[in-house]
Amino acid sequence: MRAGTSVVLGSVLLLSSVFAAQAQAPTPASATTPAEVRFQFDRVGLPVPHFDLRVHEDGKGTYQAEQAEMPATQTSMRGQAAQHIDRPIDLTAGTVAKIFKAARSLDRFNVECASRAKNIADTGAKTLTYTGADGSGSCVYHYSENKTVEAVTDIFLGIANTLDEGRMLEFLHRYDRLGLDAEMSTLAQQAQEGRALELGTISATLAAIADDTAVIQRVRLRATKMLEQIEADRH
Repeated sequence: MRAGTSVVLGSVLLLSSVFAAQAQAPTPASATTPAEVRFQFDRVGLPVPHFDLRVHEDGKGTYQAEQAEMPATQTSMRGQAAQHIDRPIDLTAGTVAKIFKAARSLDRFNVECASRAKNIADTGAKTLTYTGADGSGSCVYHYSENKTVEAVTDIFLGIANTLDEGRMLEFLHRYDRLGLDAEMSTLAQQAQEGRALELGTISATLAAIADDTAVIQRVRLRATKMLEQIEADRH
């Protein structure tokens, strides 16, 4: 073998080794993990005194909560013990875009969120946190006069409210079907007013109600209309 050929072959083998090593090297977590916005809420005395909502920029996320004991209803002798909730969620692109646009406009929550006003009613301790390859930050507040902070807070509270309503509907569907009518009416009104967001997070519950012929027709129709709206929002 000629000397020149040996040099070329050696260079090819060296480059091949370098490329192989780069291909096997682990990719930094920041390059593969979607950015995340997290909302934590705490207020003693509520049916859900604590919850933690995490949303990734791809729409996936998690909802964790501590639900207080639920007493028996007027039409059902069965209550519900306190429980820990941990479930995945998947949000629509429009809602996700609003959350992350707000977070970045607030310098990833590296701002002063809390109002300096005194004698404000206790609406619960709230924490907004951003984590991503482009930076991180957080802010803590009970009440904020910043309109963007208020807007993103309302989004998270609306999502949490829908999830709470979903658990109540599941409970009533199983133990107190007569109570479904009033609860479905409440959910429909809250959704219309923008206080219950992302109904798709409880689509399985709504579908179970809509398909149950033992449930009164009015309730099934409401559930069906909500499912149609969920499908429309996804497109």
